Amino acid sequence: MGKMTKINIQTFGCSSNISDSEAMAGLLRDAEFEIVNNLEDSYIVIINSCTVKGNSNIIRNMRRIVKNHPYKKIVLAGCITPDLISDAKNIKESISVIDTHNIKNIVSAVEETLNDNYIDILGKQDIEEKKINLPKIRKNPLISIIPISSGCMSSCSYCSVRLIKGKLFSYPMESIVEEARQSIKQGCRELWITSQDTAAYGMDMDGKQHLPELLRKLLDIEGNFMIRLGMGNPKHFITIADELIEILKNRKMFKFMHIPLQSGNDDILKTMNRGYTVKEFINLIDKFRSAIPNITISTDIICGFPGETDEQFRDSLNTIDKIKPDALNRSRFQPRPGTAAASMEQIQGGVIKDRSREITSRFDWIAFDCNRKWKKWTGNIIIDEKGKDETWIGRNAYYKPVIIEGDVKLGDVVKVSVKQITKHYLMAEIV
Repeated sequence: MGKMTKINIQTFGCSSNISDSEAMAGLLRDAEFEIVNNLEDSYIVIINSCTVKGNSNIIRNMRRIVKNHPYKKIVLAGCITPDLISDAKNIKESISVIDTHNIKNIVSAVEETLNDNYIDILGKQDIEEKKINLPKIRKNPLISIIPISSGCMSSCSYCSVRLIKGKLFSYPMESIVEEARQSIKQGCRELWITSQDTAAYGMDMDGKQHLPELLRKLLDIEGNFMIRLGMGNPKHFITIADELIEILKNRKMFKFMHIPLQSGNDDILKTMNRGYTVKEFINLIDKFRSAIPNITISTDIICGFPGETDEQFRDSLNTIDKIKPDALNRSRFQPRPGTAAASMEQIQGGVIKDRSREITSRFDWIAFDCNRKWKKWTGNIIIDEKGKDETWIGRNAYYKPVIIEGDVKLGDVVKVSVKQITKHYLMAEIV
C-alpha cells in the first residue's frame, strides 16, 4: 500500500480535538495520502477519541467499524487512557495507538500500520511539541481552530484531562499570532481560540494570565474576521473579567463566553475542587451581562456527582434559573479511572438519568425565553455553515445561530431580520 491511500478521520470531543484532526489531515495530505469523508471509501480509519465523558462512545463506534468492515486498518488517536487502549485491543488487537501529545508523528503511525507493524506512540515528546502552525485540512474552510495551550492548571476531582494531557503548557504567543495571520490569509473569517482552559493561558510561564494580551495582539491583525473565545475556568476568568469586558466590546470579538458552572451547590463545588463559589460565579455572569447586555453565555452542569443529594441538585436547578444561560451542556456523571471522584460513593444511574431529564426540560424553557429578546432583531450575520434543506446558518455578533434561505455562500455577510424563534436558533429573512 503506497501513497494516495485513502484515510477517513473520525473525531470525537471538543474543538481542540477537531483542531488535532485538521492538523493530522494536513500532515497526511502533505505526505500524499488522500483524506476522504466517507468511511466506506477508506482503507484506514483514524479514530480521534475523547474520553473525558467515558469510553462508551468510542468503543461502540469501534465495534461497529470492526463488525461492518473487519479488514479496515485502525489507528486509535487522541485523548487516550490505558483502559481505553485495553478495551480497544480486546475488540481488535491489530491496531496502532497514538496519543494527543504525538499527533506530529501521525504519518509514521499510518505508514507502520499499512505495513502491518502495529505501534503505540504514547507519552510526552519534547514537552508537547506545540501543536501549532501545522498544515491543516479544515473541517470548515471559514473557521480556524487555534489551540493556545495544552493541559490544565486545575485539578478538578472528576476530570481526566490533567491525567491525559498533563499540566498546563502554553504555546508561544508569536506562534499563535502567526497561525492566526496565516489563517486569515487563507480566507478564514472566524478564529476559534481554544484550550482546556483559555483563561489560564500563560500561567505556566510566569504565574500571570496572558489571555488579554494575546487577544489584543490577535485583534490587531488586519483583516475582516471575528474571534470566538473558548471555555475557561470561572476562577481564572474572575481575575481578568474587567480586561475581558473591554476586549469583548471590540467589533471583531463575538460577544460570547463559555463559563462552566458544573454545580449550583457550594459543598459539591468544593468536593469537585473547582475553586470558586456559586455567589462568585453569579457575580461574574452579572458583571459580563451588565457591561455587555445580550452577551451569549454558555455553561456546563454535571448531573449526579458522587454524594449529590436531591437538595444539592435543586441548588443547581435554582442557579440555572438565576443565571438563565443561553446554552447549557449537560453531562451525566461518569467516573473516570484515576480521578478522585471515581473512588467516592457513586449515585445510582437511574437517579442521574432522572436529574438529567429534569434539568433538560427546565432549560428548554429558559433557552426559549433567552431567544425572545431576538424577535424582530435586524442586523448583520456572517454565513459560516451550510444548513439542512437548502438553508444556511449564520452568526450574529453575539454568536447566535440564525437560519436563512437565499442565494448566499459561505463567508458572506448579510443583513437579516428575525421572523421566528425556537429554543435553539433564530429564523430570519434577508432584508
